[in-house]
Amino acid sequence: MRNKKNNELAVCGFAAVKKLEKLHGDKIRRLYFTEEVAPLFGGLCKKLAARKGIYNKVNDSSELEKLSGTVHHQGVVAMIYMPEILPLDSDITDSWIEYGQSAILLDHIGNANNFGAIVRSAAFFGIKNIIIPEDDATSAITTSSYRIAEGGMEYVKIYSVLSIEKLLKAVKGKMVRIGTDLSERSRSSDEIKKICSGKPAILILGNEEHGISEEARKNCDELVIIPYEGMKLGVEESPVDSLNVAQAASILLYELSKSR
Repeated sequence: MRNKKNNELAVCGFAAVKKLEKLHGDKIRRLYFTEEVAPLFGGLCKKLAARKGIYNKVNDSSELEKLSGTVHHQGVVAMIYMPEILPLDSDITDSWIEYGQSAILLDHIGNANNFGAIVRSAAFFGIKNIIIPEDDATSAITTSSYRIAEGGMEYVKIYSVLSIEKLLKAVKGKMVRIGTDLSERSRSSDEIKKICSGKPAILILGNEEHGISEEARKNCDELVIIPYEGMKLGVEESPVDSLNVAQAASILLYELSKSR
């Protein structure tokens, strides 16, 4: 939940707050927790006290619900300044190319829960760079996406772009531009390692209703699809049309991680 008056974001969930404490504890401005989890945050309370930060044990978990806007707070809420999403520029993409770093481009995913799950998978597979359209920047990082990322937000860097098309044109020939598509012409996702051939890649994921935009599709070097494996078991037709974008991201990121 965002506190617009103080420009703050509520981070809740045990794993998310613990990882925040470990890697960026200085970001925490205030901490609220129930008696049940209090012993697990004693060290953080001492650090907050040393820099005159605020921490409070609440008597009723409903107070945490008001702070976070969710019942899924798991007994702890940390308030931080709203994270800044940096605009992507050529210096940043040049450094990715120099150091062989790949990136994920989210083409108007829209759903905060899916965004959080993709961040979690990206962190797990060591993909540090995530790009979102500028018009998604205000809605991407939420209390919900932070919690679902299970600490992944502390490992990734999120950038915004004004034009997906211009970005993809700018990295042409320098990074392999891989889009996701359900077309029969698409290559199997297990060919991603072969497609990359040692080059860093931008993996483009679209929303569940429309997939990637036509502008993105036209500027891809390759389109990939996750093959339906049921046929190997004698099931001719899949009972569902496609995977959830966050589920698909996990599979694709696994394949992309093999290319490094």
